[in-house]
Formats: sequence, C-alpha cells, structure tokens
Amino acid sequence: MEKNTEKNVQDKKSWSIPNAEVCEKFEFRDIRPEEGEQAAEIERICFPPNEACSKEMMLKRVAKAPELFLAAIDRQTGKIAGFLNGLSTAENTFRDEFFTNADLYDPEGKNVMILGLDVLPEYRGQGLARELMYQYFRRESAKGRQVILLTCLEAKVEMYRKMGFSDNGLANSTWGGEQWHEMSCVI
Repeated sequence: MEKNTEKNVQDKKSWSIPNAEVCEKFEFRDIRPEEGEQAAEIERICFPPNEACSKEMMLKRVAKAPELFLAAIDRQTGKIAGFLNGLSTAENTFRDEFFTNADLYDPEGKNVMILGLDVLPEYRGQGLARELMYQYFRRESAKGRQVILLTCLEAKVEMYRKMGFSDNGLANSTWGGEQWHEMSCVI
C-alpha cells in the first residue's frame, strides 16, 4: 500500500474543498433506516446482477453501519441521487467477505472498505461521484480513519486514480466472477 507520498498530499488538497456547485444541488448525509429499500433499488440499477449487493444484504448494511453510508440527496426532489457505502475495519486488504458479511464491521477500525459507489444514470457526468468520494474522505478523516480501500474493474482504475487512489494491482477478489484491482487512498 502506498504511504503518504507527495502525490497523496497533493491529492488531499484537491479533496479538502467542497465543490460548491454540486453541494448547492445535493445534500450529503448519512442514510436513514427507511431509505434501505431505495438504496437497494439504486444498487440494482447501477450494477450488473453478478456484482450488485442483494436487497437483503443492503438492508443489513444500512441497519448495521448507517454512519458508513453517505447519501447524496437531490435538493429539488428529496430523493437519493447516489450514495457511497463501506465498512470500517482493522484489516488492510480487501476480501470478498466484506460484500457478504456486515458483521465484519468494526466501529473502531482505522480503515474503510468501500463496498459501492452508486450514482443513478440521470445524475452522472455532473461531478457527483467525485464529490461523494471527497465528502466521504473529509468525513472519515475527521473520524480518525487512515486508509480507504476499494476494488474496481480495469475500466474504472483511471477514474479512481483521478480521485487520489493508488492502484495496488490485481485484488484477491473474484466477486461476481470478475477480475478486480485493489485501490487505496491514505486520508
């Protein structure tokens, strides 16, 4: 895992200031228990069936660790436009069980495994995914978290690099029958 290098320090500067235009359009907050079903439906829309979190597991995550969800609420409609969710842990490497076992959640964990970044199609291309991630960095850094980890397909590696993540190479993951990259960001 990449240490706090000059590149990461520079990237940190880029996420330390909120995007005013995006923040004007969206409210960023923890998910609410009654929004679990909506989150599961957004996940179903955003990911292919072999990669999507099941409705049952999404509801378990919302119940177990709602403070590790960050929802972007469209200020005009009041609906969730996108969200990011993860589990905090003391572990340093991503493993598939994080997707299927909400009991791996460790409230005191210094690392966060990102389990999904979901933005509905009609909200894409507006900087919402980037702002969700940056808002998450700021929030979790303030809680004393140290590293954010995620897995992504090859096609998304560059997008996450632009958000400040380092590519750690191929992940020890076969989730959904796919080959994943593990990426990390020191916050």
